[in-house]
Amino acid sequence: MEGTVVNDDALKSEIRQALINQKVNACPIAMRIAWHAAGTYDKRDGSGGSDGGTMRFEPQVYDEANKGLSIIRDLLLPIKENHPEISQADLWAFAGCAAIEFLGGPKIPFKFGRRDDEKPVRVPPNGRLPDASQGADHLRQVFNRMGFDDKEIVALSGGHTLGRMHEIRSGYDGPWTHTPLKFNNDYYKHLVEKTWKLKDWAGKKMYTDVETGTLGMLPTDLALIQDPSFKKYTVQFAKDEKLFFEEFAKAYAKLISLGCPPRCNPFNQDEKVSGRAKASMEFREYAMHGAILPCKELAKGGLADVKAVEPTSGRTALHKAAFWGHPKPFISFLVNDCKIDPNVQDIFGDTALHDAAKFGHADVCQVLVDAGTDLMLRNKHGKTALEVAQLHSPKFALKAPPEAGGYPNHAACISIISAGKRSKM
Repeated sequence: MEGTVVNDDALKSEIRQALINQKVNACPIAMRIAWHAAGTYDKRDGSGGSDGGTMRFEPQVYDEANKGLSIIRDLLLPIKENHPEISQADLWAFAGCAAIEFLGGPKIPFKFGRRDDEKPVRVPPNGRLPDASQGADHLRQVFNRMGFDDKEIVALSGGHTLGRMHEIRSGYDGPWTHTPLKFNNDYYKHLVEKTWKLKDWAGKKMYTDVETGTLGMLPTDLALIQDPSFKKYTVQFAKDEKLFFEEFAKAYAKLISLGCPPRCNPFNQDEKVSGRAKASMEFREYAMHGAILPCKELAKGGLADVKAVEPTSGRTALHKAAFWGHPKPFISFLVNDCKIDPNVQDIFGDTALHDAAKFGHADVCQVLVDAGTDLMLRNKHGKTALEVAQLHSPKFALKAPPEAGGYPNHAACISIISAGKRSKM
């Protein structure tokens, strides 16, 4: 996974659709899988942690603490299939960060580069995650093993501000706060401000608030106000949500980087981008905006690699220009002068012609057909460029758009591509 480059915002949009929809809000469990994948780390021998995606293997997949996590793995599976360049380990960790942000929490510093082990050679033993029935000494034993101090332990415990306990999975039941789908500091406020008593029920030992009897806390939660050192930070976070967000973001970013290659540590400095790589990025950016003069300057003398594809999408400068329907002379410059291959397919299987056909850019389609685009290439949806044009052709429209430019003309695209197909028969 060395050098993995990802469009964070685009990936977040896909994750959001998977986590928040008409069926479910799965953000809390997304945070949980990232936490549980990373929380197995042992600094003494470097074992465990999120690198390797080891929760795919036995015995970790069947750890009692990981009950129910198969649901979030399945929810994220279509995204993994859509992004083979991203490891499961990276996807789980990044989804956890994104979920926190989606529900109002801080942006978690993150870098990609985790690997998926092909064989279960690095699977940590079960039993490394916190036992909720224990107290302060146990928390320190677990978190000190990973390299966390008291402040970080209290900050990470604040993840309980999201979601709720489920008796069928953990033996405990109930929410920690009244807003389980909002990331805030209410968890600490409740610990400090409410009175807690043993819950009278048939389940595991836990606590409920005297005031409403609707909230729950675990023995490990109560340890945060029973232990003097923990309580100091609990009170601070109860008073200052901004401080909690800052400390949580740092601690969570550290957690999901444990046991991972140095490139995954978001606190390490980024490697500098080479001058030619930067010029190539600028070339694609100018192409997207149809800026022909800057593109010609960057192409002159090989300042930019005009054929380079965008690492996050597999798209060329030609894709970007065709998408926005820039004028024929500019498209011709990219095809004929820059020699950009019109048959390059992006991560979705689309050629530049697929993009032009989708949006009815007839002039662009003509240049690309004349340039020899393979008209039989299919994208990930199994569609040729002709089928894309037919799919997006408006059913109720003028027979021909106004002569003034700027209007989509799917009918002309269909005619151009069809004629191209006939000429090659």
